[in-house]
Amino acid sequence: MGNQDRRERLQDTAIEVLAEHGGRGLTHRAVDTAAGVPLGTAKNYFPTRQALLRAVAERCVELYRDVPRPAPGDRKTLVAMISALLADVAGPGRPRLLAYLELQAEAARAPWLAGIVDAIAEADFAAFEEAQRAAGLPVTPERAATVTLALHAAIPHLLAGGPRTLTATGLDDPAGFARDLLDSVYGRAGDGMP
Repeated sequence: MGNQDRRERLQDTAIEVLAEHGGRGLTHRAVDTAAGVPLGTAKNYFPTRQALLRAVAERCVELYRDVPRPAPGDRKTLVAMISALLADVAGPGRPRLLAYLELQAEAARAPWLAGIVDAIAEADFAAFEEAQRAAGLPVTPERAATVTLALHAAIPHLLAGGPRTLTATGLDDPAGFARDLLDSVYGRAGDGMP
């Protein structure tokens, strides 16, 4: 295994550790143990806790950029896309998103980290605005931001999985939530809206 492969493996393991154990649980020893490598390996690649956090944040940015983003051709396809993204939060995307939320909490106290994780949010706002435009919706920056902020606000609730909250917010039905969100921002699809 080459140095770059080992580095990425350690970064991916650090994401899992951060997701499972939170910010306090992210230690070099925990990463080494979870990765099944000799103690001191993570510290060799990322000498300080700040370096380890930076590595996790940079890997989250890389993973975010690797997510395919097909352009939805209509509103129905956009609903399906949003629904799939919401379902992913509680499914395969769970560790990455838990780690991202932990990074955001850390960034509240570490401005250097805020600059890295902000790249994900910035790209997300642009991607969702473009998706709404591609779906033929009458996009304005404010409408696009409202949809994106609502989706971001849904993430912690989906991760926590509280059944009463999910039911009360409609998040227990991701497709219904996506439809209702777009209806709230753009009007109902059958009311002369795309």
